Amino acid sequence: MQNQVVLISDESDFFEYITPKLSLRKSDEIFRYSFDELPDKLLLLKNSLLIMNAENSHDKVLGLMGIVEQSPVIIFEYNQDDEFMVQAYRAGAFGDITLMTSDKEIEAKMLPALSMLSTLEKNSMYRGILVKNNLISKSNEVFLECNSILERELEKIKKHSAAAVLAAISPNDKTKFLLQPNQIETIILNNVRKNDLLMSYAPNKYFLLLYNTNLEKAEKIWKKIKDFIPEKMYAGFAGVGAKTRDQVVNEALNRLHQEINKDYIDNSEVLPATSGNYKMQKLEFNKKTEQIIVPVFYHLQQKYNDKLFDMSIEHKITSGGGELIIRGKYSFGTLKITTPGQSKVNIDVMYKPNSQDNGKSIKSQTKRITLEPQEFEAGVLEDIVEQFILEFRSEVNSGRS
Repeated sequence: MQNQVVLISDESDFFEYITPKLSLRKSDEIFRYSFDELPDKLLLLKNSLLIMNAENSHDKVLGLMGIVEQSPVIIFEYNQDDEFMVQAYRAGAFGDITLMTSDKEIEAKMLPALSMLSTLEKNSMYRGILVKNNLISKSNEVFLECNSILERELEKIKKHSAAAVLAAISPNDKTKFLLQPNQIETIILNNVRKNDLLMSYAPNKYFLLLYNTNLEKAEKIWKKIKDFIPEKMYAGFAGVGAKTRDQVVNEALNRLHQEINKDYIDNSEVLPATSGNYKMQKLEFNKKTEQIIVPVFYHLQQKYNDKLFDMSIEHKITSGGGELIIRGKYSFGTLKITTPGQSKVNIDVMYKPNSQDNGKSIKSQTKRITLEPQEFEAGVLEDIVEQFILEFRSEVNSGRS
């Protein structure tokens, strides 16, 4: 594999001194730039071994290292400044050399740096494959197929009896269009550890899996994160333990919706059980629920009908409730909303094989989510329905394989 080495210095004498000492092959490429020439070369720098002359250029070196964090960097100084080198190593420097460093020592520092570069190039290639297959976002380390990843990671956590917390993160209906996904993702990823997983389950909505932590620490992490986000964001947390994926996800989403509803609840919209005519009260309640169900069902049907391979979505509205149905070749799923006695909202989810099933469908599954009337809002329902659609698609794709 061809290596790219970039020499960076504001003094041309450095290029003449260092070039003969580099153990490069004929196929390797070497580039020479001053610091002022670099703004147009940042893409090249992210795929190269960088050797920087820091003499009289400490601030420029540290500034550049903050931009190209992953590229291996070797620092050169004629007269080494120990205080500066401490800063450089904290910023991620791979090694350092001076006039007193022998040719063999330079070679010894180059070889592991070039090996690291090779690993980064392979990782970049593999990442490109993941992006192409829509498994990870193009701009950030955000996984897009959250169900299969969650299933796998939760199994690992249970196997090792490790502590972990799942957070469901979302804006409310008023702010979700004011935030760019890349903006949210960058802020979250900059404030969690490298091994924590960020997964997208809907536009601007995420699951964050925090390893080796508990609920108290997870809430402190979230408090720090949301201070950097310019619009209102909410999070609900669930400890993982020995729970199934559905249990953890539903618990996190329910707590997320509780947080959102703290800002949403308007008691004047909920008729007291003792007030007025029962028939009139029922009509008002049904009208409110239908005003939530109809636009959510219609919006998500339009959004997904052309994106589900060999599947279709339909919906129907009933008095105070409704049903959304996904039909596949071998399976179908239903999400049914009912409001018994106006005292609660039941959302029943069912996956079931068709009669012509040839062993290729998902297994029969049922579950119920129950909400208080004041919890039933468009944003809450949208989360639940979108999760239902994505889970059905994921299960069917698993059945095909």
